[in-house]
Amino acid sequence: MDKRVHGKVDMEVWRTRGSCLHRSTRSGDGVHASIVITLLIGVWCAQALEVSVGKAGFVEVMNGSSVLLPCSYSSCIGIKNLYFNWKYNDNGTMDMLCEGVIPAEGLEPHVMITHERVMFVGSSKDSNISVLLWNVTFEDKGEYTCFARNPKEKNRNHSAVFNLIVVDQLKEVDNTLTLIIVSVIGGVIGLIIVVMVIKTVVIHFLSKNQEKNKECLVSSSGNDNTENGLSGSKADNKASPKA
Repeated sequence: MDKRVHGKVDMEVWRTRGSCLHRSTRSGDGVHASIVITLLIGVWCAQALEVSVGKAGFVEVMNGSSVLLPCSYSSCIGIKNLYFNWKYNDNGTMDMLCEGVIPAEGLEPHVMITHERVMFVGSSKDSNISVLLWNVTFEDKGEYTCFARNPKEKNRNHSAVFNLIVVDQLKEVDNTLTLIIVSVIGGVIGLIIVVMVIKTVVIHFLSKNQEKNKECLVSSSGNDNTENGLSGSKADNKASPKA
């Protein structure tokens, strides 16, 4: 009877362990699957279409001038029938400026202009879809959106906003501080040069004086030796006996 009870207990223990192992295996598989999905999403995002209007994202221009509205696109997996457009945000209403389609990489786009003062100046060879706005007025200030959609990436799209600021005249840059800094640096450099020249001249004269002193010492020591030799010879002559 005891053996049967122990056998049942052992079976229950093994079943419990097996279920725990099965659950841990399933949870481990779930973790691995989530990691793989995360990596795939990261790779997909890294290869996805991206539109850029530059680092600044804005420009300040004078009334009556022309301005470039920059925009470029990038995609690691390439493009096919890439659709793009430029729109102006007119107090909440998005006005179309131009739109076009790039059939493939290296092929120039088919562009339709819907604004009389807009000209397409981009090129698919440079992944550039910029436009030029002529004769800017104060009414042109505001946000301009560059949009692109790539069917090759399951119609993934991306957009970027460029802000245009129109002024009556450009602000003059105050260069006073720059001039002061340049003057101070120039003065310091000039002072260093003068000090180095004076140091070189002083060292030159000191070296010449040292050479003269050495020559004087050598000549004086030679004279002393000569005088000592002459006096010694005279003394020898006086001390020698007459024949």
